[in-house]
Amino acid sequence: MPLLSFFAARFLARSYRRLAPLALLGIFALAPPLGAEGLPRHPLSEVLSPPEEIGLDERLGAHIPLDLNFVDERGETVVLRNLVTGPTIIVPVYYGCPNVCSFLQGGLAQALPGIRLEPGVDYRVLSVSFDETETPATAAKARSIYYATLGKDFPEDAWLFLTGDLPAIEALTSAAGYRFARRGNDFLHPVAVFIVDGDGQIVRYLQGTSFLPMELTLALVEASEGRMGNTVRKLVQFCFSYDPEGKRYVFNLLRVSATVVIATAAAFFLFLFLTGRRRRE
Repeated sequence: MPLLSFFAARFLARSYRRLAPLALLGIFALAPPLGAEGLPRHPLSEVLSPPEEIGLDERLGAHIPLDLNFVDERGETVVLRNLVTGPTIIVPVYYGCPNVCSFLQGGLAQALPGIRLEPGVDYRVLSVSFDETETPATAAKARSIYYATLGKDFPEDAWLFLTGDLPAIEALTSAAGYRFARRGNDFLHPVAVFIVDGDGQIVRYLQGTSFLPMELTLALVEASEGRMGNTVRKLVQFCFSYDPEGKRYVFNLLRVSATVVIATAAAFFLFLFLTGRRRRE
């Protein structure tokens, strides 16, 4: 038996050396054709390197059209003008998305309870499907999922889930610089939300699938047009600033630290002045 095993091993080794080149040729022959960049022409390559028609052109200061009609999750026709009455987070998604749209809305549902503003009064959220084939029933299913995360205290009309026809969808997304494309039953699209004020002016974009309550709060304060108090607005803008490259808000450590040092030094010298004056008296 040991001698038989030895000859079997030698046979397998020789066969491997002879068949390996043929196997590699077969693999290359069956592989999908390569594109100009050397990537397979496959949906995965489009996700990793999306075509030029997919992307996000940030149009800060532009206005979205507010006379567009959509349908909410209850099947009722609504006009954007009646929904965008103050700071509004607009979430372009499609409810049948198997991955990033679910993460995007799930991350938003986790962050919203941490915002120290009153939903439905100080701000509103609108998820808008860019798939014209989706129905209010699909939107209602999505609503039930994310409202389960929010809890019972979140108002019913503070986050609406909308569907619409293609002209309304394209008018909204084009105004926001949001470029997407259908691929079969799915879409290639950016992953971002944008915040508008009560007049529909775009004041901020936030990209990614996770959000900090502080980031959303700052964006909503920027969109409030001073409605939440000039003191709070100035304090927030002094302590935080938006990083356009990182697409996020950052804490102004140097500015705040310098202010604290100067204020502390001023208080110390004032203390010395007052105590010395009392001693002289």
